[in-house]
Amino acid sequence: MAAVYSGISLKLKSKTTSWEDKLKLAHFAWISHQCFLPNKEQVLLDWARQSLVAFYKKKLELKEDIVERLWSYIDNILHSRKLQNLLKNGKTINLQISLVKIINERIAEFSLRGSQRNICAVLRCCQGILSTPALAVIYTAKQELMVALLSQLCWSACRQPEGAVVAQLFEVIHLALGHYLLILQQQVNPRRAFGDVTAHLLQPCLVLRHLLSGGTWTQAGEGQLRQVLSRNIRSQIEAVFRGGIFQPELLSSYKEELLDQQQGDVKAGAMKNLLAPIDTVLTSLVLPRLFGCLKISHLQEEQSKALSTSDWTTELLVVEQLLNSVANNNIYNIAADRIRHEEAQFRFYRHVAELLINHAQAPIPAWFRCLKTLISLNHLILEPDLDDLLASAWIDAEVTEFRTKKAQEMLIHTVFQTYAKLRQVPRLFEEVLGVICRPAAETLRQPVLASGPSTVLSACLLELPPSQILDTWSLVLEKFQSLVLPYLQSDADMALKSLSLSSLLHCIMFNMRSLDSSTPLPIIRRTQCMMERMLRELVQPLLALLLDSPGPEPELWLQKVSDSALLLAYTWAQVDAMLSLNCSQYHSVSGTLTGIAVEISNLPSLLPGVETQHWKKIEKFTAQFSSLGRYCLEQLYLQKMRRTLMQTGFWSEEALQSLRCDAAFIIGSSRKSLNQRTMASWDGQVGTVSGLTYPVAHWHLIVSNLTILISYLCPDDVRYLASVLLRTLPMGKAQEGSIEEEAYVTLEKISKAILHSPLFPEMQSLHSAFLMCVTARCSSILCSGAQRDSGLVSQQLPWLFEKDHMVVGHWENRFAKAGPEGIEPRGEIAKNLLSLVKSNFPIQLEGEQLESILGLLEVISALQLDSLLPPYHVHYFLLLLSMAITRLGCSCSSSLALKFLMTCYQLLGYLQKGKSARSVFKIMYGSDIFEIILTSLFRASGRFPIEMDDPTWLEFLQVIGTFLEELMQMLIQMKLSLLLNFRKITTFLSSSKSYMEAASDKQLENQNPQGRQLLLVSLTRLCHVLGPFLKEQKLGQEAPAALSELLQQAVLQTGAVLQLCSVRGAQGWHLPSVLISSVSTLLEADLGQYCRDGGANISQVTDRTLLSHAALYQGVYSQILLELPALVGHDQSFRAALQFLTLFFLAPELHPKKDSVFTSMFHSVRRVLADTEIPVRVTQDIEPHLGALFTQMLEVGTTEDLRLVMQCILQGLDVSNMWKADVQAVVSAITLLRLLLNCSLSGEKASLLWRACPQIVTALTLLNREACQEQPVSLTVVGPVLDVLAALLRQGEEAIGNPHHVSLAFSILLTVPLDHLKPLEYGSVFLRLHNVLFSILQCHPKVMLKAIPSFLNSFNRLVFSVMREGRQKDKGSTDDLPTVLKCARLVERMYSHIAARAEEFTVFSPFMVAQYVLEAQKVTLYPAVKSLLQEGIYLILDLCIEPDIQFLRASLQPGMRDIFKELYNDYLKYHKAKHEGEKRYTA
Repeated sequence: MAAVYSGISLKLKSKTTSWEDKLKLAHFAWISHQCFLPNKEQVLLDWARQSLVAFYKKKLELKEDIVERLWSYIDNILHSRKLQNLLKNGKTINLQISLVKIINERIAEFSLRGSQRNICAVLRCCQGILSTPALAVIYTAKQELMVALLSQLCWSACRQPEGAVVAQLFEVIHLALGHYLLILQQQVNPRRAFGDVTAHLLQPCLVLRHLLSGGTWTQAGEGQLRQVLSRNIRSQIEAVFRGGIFQPELLSSYKEELLDQQQGDVKAGAMKNLLAPIDTVLTSLVLPRLFGCLKISHLQEEQSKALSTSDWTTELLVVEQLLNSVANNNIYNIAADRIRHEEAQFRFYRHVAELLINHAQAPIPAWFRCLKTLISLNHLILEPDLDDLLASAWIDAEVTEFRTKKAQEMLIHTVFQTYAKLRQVPRLFEEVLGVICRPAAETLRQPVLASGPSTVLSACLLELPPSQILDTWSLVLEKFQSLVLPYLQSDADMALKSLSLSSLLHCIMFNMRSLDSSTPLPIIRRTQCMMERMLRELVQPLLALLLDSPGPEPELWLQKVSDSALLLAYTWAQVDAMLSLNCSQYHSVSGTLTGIAVEISNLPSLLPGVETQHWKKIEKFTAQFSSLGRYCLEQLYLQKMRRTLMQTGFWSEEALQSLRCDAAFIIGSSRKSLNQRTMASWDGQVGTVSGLTYPVAHWHLIVSNLTILISYLCPDDVRYLASVLLRTLPMGKAQEGSIEEEAYVTLEKISKAILHSPLFPEMQSLHSAFLMCVTARCSSILCSGAQRDSGLVSQQLPWLFEKDHMVVGHWENRFAKAGPEGIEPRGEIAKNLLSLVKSNFPIQLEGEQLESILGLLEVISALQLDSLLPPYHVHYFLLLLSMAITRLGCSCSSSLALKFLMTCYQLLGYLQKGKSARSVFKIMYGSDIFEIILTSLFRASGRFPIEMDDPTWLEFLQVIGTFLEELMQMLIQMKLSLLLNFRKITTFLSSSKSYMEAASDKQLENQNPQGRQLLLVSLTRLCHVLGPFLKEQKLGQEAPAALSELLQQAVLQTGAVLQLCSVRGAQGWHLPSVLISSVSTLLEADLGQYCRDGGANISQVTDRTLLSHAALYQGVYSQILLELPALVGHDQSFRAALQFLTLFFLAPELHPKKDSVFTSMFHSVRRVLADTEIPVRVTQDIEPHLGALFTQMLEVGTTEDLRLVMQCILQGLDVSNMWKADVQAVVSAITLLRLLLNCSLSGEKASLLWRACPQIVTALTLLNREACQEQPVSLTVVGPVLDVLAALLRQGEEAIGNPHHVSLAFSILLTVPLDHLKPLEYGSVFLRLHNVLFSILQCHPKVMLKAIPSFLNSFNRLVFSVMREGRQKDKGSTDDLPTVLKCARLVERMYSHIAARAEEFTVFSPFMVAQYVLEAQKVTLYPAVKSLLQEGIYLILDLCIEPDIQFLRASLQPGMRDIFKELYNDYLKYHKAKHEGEKRYTA
């Protein structure tokens, strides 16, 4: 036995024994029962392991097949039944870590290089170890070995291998995942599991899961096992993620990271330093890999054009997303990257920055956004290329598109904000100045300070301390002096650079903080030195260059130098004035602003040190071209005017003359440019004023300073301004511009702003001149359409040719003083106009002329016509009246003509509501105006080929009717010859027989239906005005009696026209809205006469009139009942129809004999309410109008009629309607019940209603329960149920006898949900619940007293819901806070009502406080909500006695106790102390 043992052992270790023999001997020793070795299995396994370890450590050279056979030998041992039996019997076999490590290394080699040498045998060995629990402990005991194995296995699978290795690989992955899941379950350190999974397993497992989900290895014919295995592995991967990353105790910290919240919870402190998942995924290793997938990452310096713009856009958007992920998730930590990773991320970001700057893509917004994100990460990333960044992204960038400009603005903003925080703004400006002063083609550069960069720079400068501003100012000044000023002569590029530097200086000086008395003295002195130095060393030398202009044609460089010099001069003067005013310690070179008596020598100059004759040369020079220089010169003159006005004696003749000259210069300096209308837009920045934008800037300057200028302008200049204002106003439909253009200034926007300004009418001289300009323009268009000799037209319509309002206004005096010669002088103009209208009006307008006048009418509508003085009022009335009665040519479409006429009459109506309306009636009678207008309209109406129910035509009739009614109402209010005017109106309307009579159907067809409707509207409005007026008059007066006869005559005529208009056609009868309104007015007038004459002694005329119209009324009644649902969408028609039905119901003489009018009307109303096509909101809007009709019906109706209503209501409230999903039937029944409750019933009718109350309440309870069980809750039913329940409880205060029926309301209140509602829905439901609860409290106190627990439960639901909705939400919007505050106020009010009933609620007060504290502990309320709720609960604390307080302190839980302590202390401090203080002063 010893020989056998020693022989095998020596031969296996011997160097002379061949490896073939060793393998055979080892195989024999394993399988042979005759070979006895101590611990044979461990010895043989260790021999094979040591051989492989020596080979892989290069200590032993073996052939490839020998290595393969060694792996197979180990595999055979691991899978042998003998080993399994030994292990079952308790034998211990130890696997050394070295074997596991070389297995992991071989798999890692396969995953990285794809080397398949021995991989199948290695995987079998691994599978043998993992499938045997006694051996797998080598992996489970060393967690890092299992993690490494699993990571390499997954990466190997991600290489998508093929062949036999696939099955083995996934079997091993399945086993390894199973073991790792057991490790996770037993892991007590979640930090370690989190770190392992995120650092090693997250990425490969995610990729593998994706590949498995895509069915990468699922092949046809492979059997079902593969699909099952794939599904199991996916499930295991998800379980690993859940167990390793998304553990429940870590979720709160993830929420903090992902939502970027600042949590104040200390409990999560243990997890604060955990790595975040996003941080771990996007490590410094992954970022370069992701970036390397893009085309732009491989570009060389000279290859910018290798990609198209679309490719660049796509790639830059990807880079932007990548960088945003880094920025938004705090992946880049500067210190950690520098200390732990040797600035790996920083180097990557520098590489990206260099690539972006070397391949500038200024037209693409994403390029700017990428740079912005990089500088936000770390300013050092871009600092080495700061000058190139400023050049390519700002100074030299060609940016035109709006989105790109916004992106550029955000980048520049980030740059300035970053360097402001670093206190390195002067250094940044040094780089900016370096870029500006580089040799470059300046003419190709855009203005340095356009709107976006200027806004950003201004915001930055305002936040800087004065010292940094002064440093920057000094730096720019030095650069200007040293690099630009000496080389300006004849150099256009240098001149343009000087303009850029001047713009920068202007921005710096205009946006520095102003000095005041609290400013440190060194800052004031330094500022004063800078101002003096700038004036002496820069402004004056620049102006001196202008005095030496070579010839009459200024060169480009000289123009730009003048722009630069005058910009700096204006800036200096403005800043100097501002410093002088705000800081008494600042001593201006130009002298003090206030307190000096004005003399010639003391009048301010434009700029200190520049003589007047020099300014004359400069003015002459700048007058040659429209530019920034001229604009700044105007600003200098304006500043001079301000300084003059601030002196104490500015009213002296010399000062006034100076002010007039300065104002005249500003207005007159650019007349030629404003006469050429430009569509240019200006961004409002001084630096962008050019020849194109100068007119806009000049007009903006004038309009902005009109309050200063207007008092010193001569009449010619005022008229000129008025003409420019009118010429530059937008006429007609405004075109929609881009978003960018909306922020820019144009001539039209400026003029529109002054037109709508409340200050415009206060500038009387300009306002009067503008009114005259508008009149002249309108008159010129009207005269251009004259069909006769202009001399004749001027005699007939003299006001069109009158240039002075005052002359027209004086006509009223002329007419008033004229002597009687058989013709009333007041009728002269009216007679003339009427004769022109009846013949052919001498003016006819075509389409283009009409469009022009409509534009002017739009301007007139913006004026305050109701505040015009009498002369202007009369002139505009005659002008608008002339327009309204003008003939319209064939080229004018019907829609255009109607729009024109409506505008004219709307403006006439607006004008006549003014304070000077009486002045018109001094030259014309109201009846004459009425006749002129209608005569014109009757003649014009025949040319409108338009349908009678066309909305435009109906709107036109409404406008005409309104104007005529207001005209007649004015006659009554002013008591202007009522009998005379109304007799003439009635006579005129009676004489319009051509629109009334129709002897045959043929004649009817040939007649003018539009004219008939106009006549009908006129008569209707006459009846509508006279009827109510006569009702108010005392009986027996002569004038009212005569007017009453006129009214009867008008009623007869209205009836005749209505009969004519309502003739039935072949296709049936459709009710025009005009007819409904007219027939309602006619019926009202008929009934009004009946009432005035007395019901018993009705006059024969009235009786005859009413009966003669009976057929008409009955026909309209029948048609309305049919069409009522269709009329709901037309508010005016619907109201007129309901008014007619109400009036018809009050006239029993008209009721049909067969059918019940009540029943017919009721069913018609039911059809309206039950119509599913009518929206709920519309039904709510029409409910008040239906209520008026319903009230009248029930007041006159019988008990049987009410019984019919109750029967229909109860049928609709049946819960089966909810089961059948017939919601509309339920809602209509509830609406009917609400209408019924709004009616005042008495006697038997009231008894009938309240006897049905128990049935109604029960039905409402069942309906509410069904509606609340639906998902989502049917608020369409719940809301009306609560409304009608509250009304029922209020009105049933004395009638509801059974307390049980009131108690049912609590079940409804407790059923309605208050969560998961939108803010508006929540507010609506809350208010309704509160109303029901309040109705019980106020109207049924006895029931409430017996059911206080139910009452408090219902009320607490309201309180708790307010607390839930009023909590401070994480990053939530506060848009719904106003709704919650309204609800909180209702809760506070309810608390006060409860506190007022102290006897009933004293016992329950501590429990109410406890409930409040319990809920308050759960949420953090908005302060406003908390304040309201606390004010309410303080009132309940007033009810608590000392034992109650002690009880609360003792019984509340520790957390609640703290809340109560704070609440009670606030109660004592703010509430109780205040009320006790008030008691001292109470008698």
